[in-house]
Amino acid sequence: MFSMSKKQSIEVELTEKQIEYIDGIVERFMLPDRSKAIRCLVNFPRDEKTEEERVFGEIRCLDC
Repeated sequence: MFSMSKKQSIEVELTEKQIEYIDGIVERFMLPDRSKAIRCLVNFPRDEKTEEERVFGEIRCLDC
């Protein structure tokens, strides 16, 4: 049986380019909002443990 988890709001700091990227993903994949896009980004490495190292192991500093 599928159960919905209770969602909590958090504050996330993003650059303008990161927000533009998220907005583009929302539009391209017809997601309901930015929040859904960010949840997808979190859930992917969470569900695919073999991808955690690819996502979080390498330091990418595109906006430093």
